[in-house]
Amino acid sequence: MWEIERLFQVLGMIVLVCPALLLAAIGLFSLLDRPLGERYTGRLTSATLSIGLLAALGILALMLFHGPRRVPVALPDWVSVPIANVHFQLRFDFDRLSVPLVILSLVFCGTIGAFASRYLHREPGFNRFFILFAVFTFGMVLTSVAATIELLFIGWELVGLSSALLIGFFHERAAPVQNGLRVWAIYRISDAAFLAAAIALHYFSGHGDFDSLMGIGPWPEGVATLTSDQALVVGLLLLVAAAGKSGLVPFSGWLPRAMEGPTPSSAVFYGSLSVHLGAFLLLRVSPILDRSLWLSGAVVFLGLATALTAATSARAQTDIKCALAFSSLTQVGIIIAEIGFGLRYVALIHILGHACMRTLQLLRAPSLLHDYHSLENAIGGHLPHGLNGNGGTRSKRYPWLYIFAFERGFLDSLLDNFLVYPFQKLFQMCDDVERRWIAFLSGNGRSSPPVTDEEAQP
Repeated sequence: MWEIERLFQVLGMIVLVCPALLLAAIGLFSLLDRPLGERYTGRLTSATLSIGLLAALGILALMLFHGPRRVPVALPDWVSVPIANVHFQLRFDFDRLSVPLVILSLVFCGTIGAFASRYLHREPGFNRFFILFAVFTFGMVLTSVAATIELLFIGWELVGLSSALLIGFFHERAAPVQNGLRVWAIYRISDAAFLAAAIALHYFSGHGDFDSLMGIGPWPEGVATLTSDQALVVGLLLLVAAAGKSGLVPFSGWLPRAMEGPTPSSAVFYGSLSVHLGAFLLLRVSPILDRSLWLSGAVVFLGLATALTAATSARAQTDIKCALAFSSLTQVGIIIAEIGFGLRYVALIHILGHACMRTLQLLRAPSLLHDYHSLENAIGGHLPHGLNGNGGTRSKRYPWLYIFAFERGFLDSLLDNFLVYPFQKLFQMCDDVERRWIAFLSGNGRSSPPVTDEEAQP
């Protein structure tokens, strides 16, 4: 038994080290101003992720044949404050939730890495793409196996940072940069809620281990040790974090904007992995949903509202990537509702199946458009469009519904009017007060002119 446990530990460390090694190798050569060539970058990506995938499959096989449903990998405390009774541990869990997601992450990152090495051939930003891609891969693996809320947040941040930077990958144009900044702003709201949940969890339990949420039982049969009120507070904050990361209502507007990035990153981020992180977070803390009926109801309502809004908006989009983005969001909303209803294994299987299908669609989209234009050139005319069902009669019957769908539920306008602009005005007012205060202390008697709306625009 000790040898099996030791083998689990070794395989678990290999899973963690392989994406970290990929990031370190590509990043080190780039810092030395000697970036690897395209061929070596592709081979290194394939080798490291293949080794990590084999180790993850080995863990899955041992779990199936030897019975342990949860394999912890713990390292010594890296921060300990005895007075405040605060402990931060490097703990990783390989269980029925984390192992499938790790395997999914390594399979898709390896596949997209091989695809991107050819798709971005001779692209000036080839090395920059693979550095951010390695950051994303390491962040996904760390998020999947994290056993504490602090480690999960670190992986969460790595995924968000790489996503936002790859949305603005083609920074020669203004649109990708603006959309990347908008996505990053939404991620800031999500991360603020995540941090608040982590602080609340430390306040209630004294540490950030998920054992305080799931109890001693394996996922998903654990019983949360928090009270009903505590579970409601922590759960609502985590629900806001999941909504921002997965593009749920009212943050749905950023997902089609994220398609400004290269097709490989769009496929692996918003088709298979990153878009499901909010659902994974709710699955990880799912035992607390059983502690509060109000919390479960909020999860179901948010999921169904997202699915309905996205399904309506998808039918009015005029480009294939936006239509796929809202179609993906429809399925994510249904997955969130399944989690709220307590169908944990159904939601996990739904994530795996939807990730496979949507990644294939997004990778096929560029060649599909090429084939579409080739057919039009061959017949000398336009092919009939089917985006509006029966030739646009739906927009004539229900113009208000078409306008609602075309404007994507007016969610961007609501966020701008009630969140972005008030914060912008508040910060401009604070900047004006600071300038006046500095001018008063310096004895100039005059303050610098306040920043105008035009100057504040990115």
